[in-house]
Amino acid sequence: MHLVNLTTAGLKRIVGISFAFFTYSIAIAQENSPYSRYGLGDVVPNQNIINRGMGGVAAGYSDLRTDEALKLPKPGLSINFKNPASLGSLASTKSFSNTLFDIGGEIDIKTLKSTSTTDKYRATNTLISYIQIAFPIATRKMERNGINWGLSFGLRPITRINYKIEQNERLAGIDSLNTLYEGSGGLNQANVSTGFKIKNFSIGVSTGYSFGNKDYSTQKVFVNDSIAYYKSNLQTQASYGGVFLNTGIQYMIPIKKLGFFKLGAYLNLQQNLRATEDLVNETFVFDGNGGIVGVDTITSTVGNRGTVKLPATLGVGFTYQDKGNNWLLGADFEMTNWSKYKYYDKVESVDDNWTIRLGAEYYPAKASTASNKYWRFVKYRAGLYFGPDYIKIDKTRNNYAATLGASFPLTSFRFLRSGDFVQLNTAIEAGGRGNKESISFRETNLRINIGISMNAYWFQKRSYQ
Repeated sequence: MHLVNLTTAGLKRIVGISFAFFTYSIAIAQENSPYSRYGLGDVVPNQNIINRGMGGVAAGYSDLRTDEALKLPKPGLSINFKNPASLGSLASTKSFSNTLFDIGGEIDIKTLKSTSTTDKYRATNTLISYIQIAFPIATRKMERNGINWGLSFGLRPITRINYKIEQNERLAGIDSLNTLYEGSGGLNQANVSTGFKIKNFSIGVSTGYSFGNKDYSTQKVFVNDSIAYYKSNLQTQASYGGVFLNTGIQYMIPIKKLGFFKLGAYLNLQQNLRATEDLVNETFVFDGNGGIVGVDTITSTVGNRGTVKLPATLGVGFTYQDKGNNWLLGADFEMTNWSKYKYYDKVESVDDNWTIRLGAEYYPAKASTASNKYWRFVKYRAGLYFGPDYIKIDKTRNNYAATLGASFPLTSFRFLRSGDFVQLNTAIEAGGRGNKESISFRETNLRINIGISMNAYWFQKRSYQ
């Protein structure tokens, strides 16, 4: 009993610290992306780091298969929160516990390049990508009958809003004008997901609460040496939240002497978020610290209630796993009907989009591989994705990236057989949005993803020998 209490206490500390880092990362994010002005912000990658290393392939992915090199079932070491049906692969055996703790972070290096000059701007941010815990809840009798059942919960960002753009211009016959466009906020999700597997078929659902806020402002200042103009500020502050529901299925097709295919599909249903909005149009002056002090309010609205409609997303795909567990290949197709997005019944500059994802994983270890051959037990990944951006302000812009990744065991070989396992997951994404013909600027992005996944005997009764 004492051992169980220690494990539970340790888990609580990990979750608490992780939640604090998650909240802190949201607070300090200084990403400057003008694209985040549209919709509810830039849509962040919504796969775990292992999937990101394979171009984001996730529809037919579940991290549980026999490891011939170790001659035991390979512990699942990632939580596929893109398709909840994958949770049906979680299981407990005498060899290992498939209770997982998975946390990921990223270093995001974003560069804005002018399409008409040599000017460019670069911002570097460190962020928490997700915190997720999953564990099997099927009984031994259910598992003996080919039935698995898994449960997961966690927290992750969905979109980010962060931009600050200054524009200087000369108004003919009037004066020089300085305009500052600024925005912050984003959307987050707290989720509870479950997946159920009967033989080769899996089905899952994910639900929880989406919550977020946005703060947009436009400040105009006339520049004149002899005439003092009032400065103007048009500001919108909104908060929103609502329940979401996502579903998914997977089906495994064994191929004798070759391995198996796993087909998958997921559907994120449209969300209607309840929103409250405050608007103010005012004149102001700056105080001694650069803060805004209102002088006269032209118009003001407080507590304006409305609805934010987030569109549905449909994804389909497959993975192929060879019999020796050395190669995993996959592909996904995803589409979102962003044309249905509305903010208080207002239509914005967004349009339907699709994305194609391709990826592969190579695991060099074989049944005869010696345990001291560390690099043979590292998993290597590569992939890419491509599709039109959902933001449409001049013409269709491409959104694309190439990816590389690897997972490094951090546990000695003797602990691998006991079931406790720790793994360092990494992925690099290099891509961009727009091209040289885009209006004003294009955006390139380098994202370095790092995470830890742990498989341990949490929530399980222990006994002394």
